[in-house]
Amino acid sequence: MDIRENMEEKYREALSTYLKDQTEQALYQGQKLSRKTIEYKVSPEEIISLHKSILLEIFPDTPMKVLHSLDFLLEVMMGYGIAYREHQSLRHQQQELKSEIEIAANVQHTLLETDIPDVEGMEIGVISVPARQMNGDYYHFVQDESKSIGVGIADVIGKGIPAALCMSMIKYAMDSLPEHRHAPSLVLESLNRVVEHNVDPSMFITMFYGLYDPYNHIFSYASAGHEPGFYYEAATGQFIDLDAKGLLLGVDKKTKYQQYEKQVETGDMIILLSDGVTECRTSEGFIERETLVEYIQKNIHLNAQEIVNNIYKQLEKLQHFQLRDDFTLIILKRNV
Repeated sequence: MDIRENMEEKYREALSTYLKDQTEQALYQGQKLSRKTIEYKVSPEEIISLHKSILLEIFPDTPMKVLHSLDFLLEVMMGYGIAYREHQSLRHQQQELKSEIEIAANVQHTLLETDIPDVEGMEIGVISVPARQMNGDYYHFVQDESKSIGVGIADVIGKGIPAALCMSMIKYAMDSLPEHRHAPSLVLESLNRVVEHNVDPSMFITMFYGLYDPYNHIFSYASAGHEPGFYYEAATGQFIDLDAKGLLLGVDKKTKYQQYEKQVETGDMIILLSDGVTECRTSEGFIERETLVEYIQKNIHLNAQEIVNNIYKQLEKLQHFQLRDDFTLIILKRNV
C-alpha cells in the first residue's frame, strides 16, 4: 500500500468514525490527517474528491443536492489550490531573496567597515543606520603618514544591492589613492573619473570629503553635490553651513572641484551628514535645518559620540521609529 492509499484508508476510517460518533477525538483525527495532506502535497481539490467518493461508499443514497454542492466546492477549491500553490512558490522565492539580501548586507558591512581614528585633541562620533538592510550611505576615514585625518561621506541616490556595490567601489578607489592625492579636491576628481567610467548613468552619487590637519588645525574640504554640513564656532556659539559647490560624481569626468578651508579652534565642531538626517519627515513635513541645530545645541555639552547617538534617538522618535531614508551623522569636535 503506497502513501496515497494509506492516507485514503485513514481518511475513510476517520470520516466514518466522526459520522458515527461526532466526538472531539474524531475531529482531532481529522486535524492530524490535514497535516499529513500538507506533508504529502495533496491538493485541496483532491481531498474534496476523496471525501465525496468515501461519502458515497458510506451513504449510497446521499441526496443529489449534497453531491452537487460538493461538485461546486470542488470547482471553487481547484481555483483556490492554483492560487495557493502560486502563493507558496512566491513565498519560497521571497524567502530565498531575503536570505540573499541578508548575506549581501553582511558582505557590505565587512567590505565597507572603516576604523575610526584615535586623534589626540579630537573627538569623533559616528552613527550610520540603513533604512533597510542595505545601506545607500557610506562613510570612510583615512589617516595618512602625517597623521592628517581624511573623512568622506557619500550617498547613492538609489537603494538596495546596486547602491551597495557602488559604495564598495568608492571605498576601494579611496583606499587605492596615492598619499599625495589626499587633498579633498583631488580626491573627488579621482573618484569622479572612477564613477563616470564604471557606474550606470542612471545612478547618482553625492559626496563630501574633508581633511583635518592636527598640527595646524586646518580643515579643508570639497563637495560633489552632497548635503551641506554644519560648522560650530565655540567662540561665538554660531552654526555655519559648510556650503561647497560641486557637481555630482560621475556626471562629467573632466569636472574640477573647488576646495575650501576652515581654521578649527578649541571647542569647534565639524558636523557632516547625509540627507536622511535633514529630510527626517514628521506629520508636519520635513524638519528644518534650524530644528537639527537646536537638537545639537541641547547635546553640545556631551562628547561627540553621545551627541550623534542622542540626535539619532530623538529624530528616530520623531519619525515613530520608522526611518524613511538611510541616516548618517558624523561629528568631529576639537577639545584641546
